[in-house]
Parts: sequence; C-alpha cells; structure tokens
Amino acid sequence: KMQIITFFRKSSRGDFVFSADRLIRLVVEEGLNQLPYTECTVTTPTGHKYEGVRFEKGNCGVSIMRSGEAMEQGLRDCCRSIRIGKILIQSDEETQRAKVYYAKFPPDIYRRKVLLMYPILSTGNTVIEAVKVLVEHGVQPSVIILLSLFSTPHGAKSIIQEFPEITILTTEVHPVAPTHFGQKYFGTD
Repeated sequence: KMQIITFFRKSSRGDFVFSADRLIRLVVEEGLNQLPYTECTVTTPTGHKYEGVRFEKGNCGVSIMRSGEAMEQGLRDCCRSIRIGKILIQSDEETQRAKVYYAKFPPDIYRRKVLLMYPILSTGNTVIEAVKVLVEHGVQPSVIILLSLFSTPHGAKSIIQEFPEITILTTEVHPVAPTHFGQKYFGTD
C-alpha cells in the first residue's frame, strides 16, 4: 500500500494519469459486469455466429464532481452512448459535513441502474450525500453501484450502514486512502 501512496505523491502527472486510467478501466468494466444483460447472437464480419450478451437498456453513470469526472472517459470508452449525470458536493474542512451544490441527472434516472463514480472514498460522507440525492430523485439504493479506486474501511462501512443495499466496487480497502486524487489527475496540485 505504501508503494501506491508514494506513487500517487511522487510520480509524474503523465505516469499518474496513465496508471489511474488503467485502474479506472478495470473498475468500470467490473461495474458493467454487474449490470443486467440479455443473451444475443452476433454475426461477425466473416459470417460466423457468436453467442454474446447485450446490456439491457436503462443504465447510466453519475460522477461526483470533480474527481469522479476522471472516471467518465473510462465509462464512455466501454459504453459510448451511456448517459452521465453529475453531482457537486463540497465538504466543510472542519466539520466534514457534505453539502450538495449541484445535481443534474437524466430525467428518467428513477428507472435506471446507476454507476456512481467517485475514485477516493475516505469518510464516506460525500457518497452518502450523493446517494441521498439519488434517492430523492426516485433511485433505489439497490440499483446503485459505487465505482471507487481506493476506499478506507471506515468509509465503506459508513456507506453500507446508511444504505445496506448499495454495491461498492473498489480496487483496494486500506485505512489510508491516497488524497488529492483530483488535483493530481487534472494537474491542479
């Protein structure tokens, strides 16, 4: 774990973005594996029939701004036409209370499965507030899949205590989460 934190702190921005994008792609692909699908037959350009699968309609992504936006391209790389909503939540530095400033979703989000994107999960407060906003818009927690790169045990536990039906996908759970992901990813550190 300390190697990852050291990498987050000391790597060049190019190396950081390359590695982060690879982790994002892995988490996005696993999130997509959790979505409902139907079997279908695909005819290849050579005329061969292949038994494959097709996602059922009604999926969308929601990124928690700003760091969650780093995960949008990974989702679009796998699903070109997927709808993506956004939530802006800021946490008070002293109280750690999260406040929603902006939320924009597809109008029929209450009928969709939601891939909620937030790369670094520390306290869980931001995600809990985001899920509350989604619930206010008619989304059931059981259809929300949180896509995260790193999570603390405390953060994951906080979310599950508040919303036991939510699914959390992450690459690692560790007491120390790498911070300042968004600043490093977007080059504003």
